[in-house]
Amino acid sequence: MSRSAVIYLVRHAKAGERRIWNGEDIDRPLSKTGWKQANAVARRLGRKQVTSLHSSAYVRCRQTLEPLGAMLGLKVEEEKRLLEDEPFEPVLELLSEVPDGAVLCSHGDIIPAVIQALVRRGMEVETQPDWRKASVWVLRRKGDRITKGKVWPPPTLAAKSAKK
Repeated sequence: MSRSAVIYLVRHAKAGERRIWNGEDIDRPLSKTGWKQANAVARRLGRKQVTSLHSSAYVRCRQTLEPLGAMLGLKVEEEKRLLEDEPFEPVLELLSEVPDGAVLCSHGDIIPAVIQALVRRGMEVETQPDWRKASVWVLRRKGDRITKGKVWPPPTLAAKSAKK
């Protein structure tokens, strides 16, 4: 069976607060809630045909994909084009280079810019946009073109906790 022509674009899960973090921002890790979100994202994506993991070098992005990598036996590859405060155009190139089933993790400035650029290029958005942390954009690809996109909202952790 052939793999679905889908790419997943994940906004990193919740990290500690930037204003109280003492170190370099690139080193700011996920919060407890962020780790729960990362694990929930891994459970959902772990059921898909994931082929590769690509992340911004920021710790919070890598950590968002680590549970999925551990689940699937895949290494999280750092990708400079996914860095925060960088131009979004290189991410468009990256989307045409990665294999079907790739998961990319980036930031709250990059993802909206990429989605808006894809819409300008003709992508149909099937859901209301959601830019919150741990949201996942599911991008359908035909050839080199992203034709459709929808977003999964961040995992609801309260419902999970109440069941345990």
